[in-house]
Formats: sequence, structure tokens, C-alpha cells
Amino acid sequence: MRRGPESWRYLLLRCYGNWDFPKGLIEAGETPLAAALREVREETTLDDLTLRWGEEFRETAPYAGGKVARYYVAESPGGAVALPVSAELGRPEHHEYRWVDSDEARRLLGARLHDVFRWAASVVEGQ
Repeated sequence: MRRGPESWRYLLLRCYGNWDFPKGLIEAGETPLAAALREVREETTLDDLTLRWGEEFRETAPYAGGKVARYYVAESPGGAVALPVSAELGRPEHHEYRWVDSDEARRLLGARLHDVFRWAASVVEGQ
């Protein structure tokens, strides 16, 4: 998240037709939180994240063969995003990014993320 001129903005990443938040796999010896911060840095170049709201998280229901994604709420005061080329893929992992308000986030995110987003918005916006 980052503070916009009139409201909080949420970072969404698009891969093909799907909008999501930054996420990825936990590497050996890594905590889930360390993995989350690393994945954000690798996918977006954001490295100024603060855990202003603590280390609480929410997970999705199982999807795509039993995967479960865990999400934390962090703030990026700067918000300067780049989509670097992944060494494994030879291209960026995502096609596009957007900083969006809560209404646009609700429209763009798939049903799998609605509960996670409701929780994140309530943490950030106090709803």
C-alpha cells in the first residue's frame, strides 16, 4: 500500500489476464515474511517496505492444485515500481502494474483474493 493524494493505493500486478499481489515461493531457510519481502523486491524492485500494521497475515483458500498464498500488509512510501527481467524466465514475471484505489482493486482482483483484499483494506483503512 501507499498513501495517495486522496486515499490509500494498492499495488496490483497483472500476469496475462490475472491481477494479483506480489507473491512467490519460500526458499530453504527463509521465513514466510522474509520470503514475502524478497518476492516484492524481486518482482517490483520495491525495497522501502515498512510493516506499519504489524506482521499479521491472511491466506487464500487452496487453489491451482492445492497452493495457498499468504499475504501481509506493508507500506511503500516511495512507490517507484519497476518490473525487472526474471533470470529464470528471461522476461518480467508480470506484464503490468497499477497503484489503484480500493474500488478499482475490488473490480480487478479475482474472487480468490476478495477475502484477502477485504481484510487488507480493513487493516489499512480501518473499515
